[in-house]
Amino acid sequence: MRSTLHAHLDDDGDVSILYLGEADSSDPENRFNPDWLDSVHTLLDEVQTRPGPHALVTTGHGRFYSTGADLDWRLNNPGRADWLLTQIQLLIARLLVFPMPTVAALQGHTFGAGAFLAIAHDHSVMRSDRGYLCFPGVTLGAAYAPGVLELTAARLPARAGRDALMTGQRYGGSEAHRLGLVDEVAEESEVLSTAVRWARSVAHTRSDALGDIKRGLHRRAFESLHEPVAGYNE
Repeated sequence: MRSTLHAHLDDDGDVSILYLGEADSSDPENRFNPDWLDSVHTLLDEVQTRPGPHALVTTGHGRFYSTGADLDWRLNNPGRADWLLTQIQLLIARLLVFPMPTVAALQGHTFGAGAFLAIAHDHSVMRSDRGYLCFPGVTLGAAYAPGVLELTAARLPARAGRDALMTGQRYGGSEAHRLGLVDEVAEESEVLSTAVRWARSVAHTRSDALGDIKRGLHRRAFESLHEPVAGYNE
């Protein structure tokens, strides 16, 4: 197993598993700050060097997949919030068109920017008994930038995506699956293995052509996610 300060990578045959938290932390929130973003990009670079058929699974440890943007970092860096959100959108855009199959294994709470990252994957598996998926912007008095709105429109059923953004509701696994916010649910002990199994079944599609297909399917979202963020708070 390889590790960095803020994320770490493991391999299971032709599937790479990118853990969004520190290897030695039992319950990380996997909040998005510059160091974390650098770590994840570095690991994605490493995954892309894998030869032959390959796929990617992202997951977390403990209670959280991710709680999204690092509010402490933003408070300690006034005037840089828009810059951070722009960098988060660039990571989401990268996952959206990643040139191999991608699966989000949501073993715990998935909030805010963490939820947008999750829906940028090709497939998602959520824990069925505990944990919530939530886009809480409206409950915090925060609007969303055009990039993540385009992403939601591209990746989620129209009514369910609209309601998720406009109500800030927390969805458990079974309800999220019923509404089409996630693709599968599994028991806690099976979330990661279910995600790996799906990833392995399509690992043979890894190619530049796959990335091009994703970019064509989600062109508006991809381009909008590359626009600088100004005055939004996702």
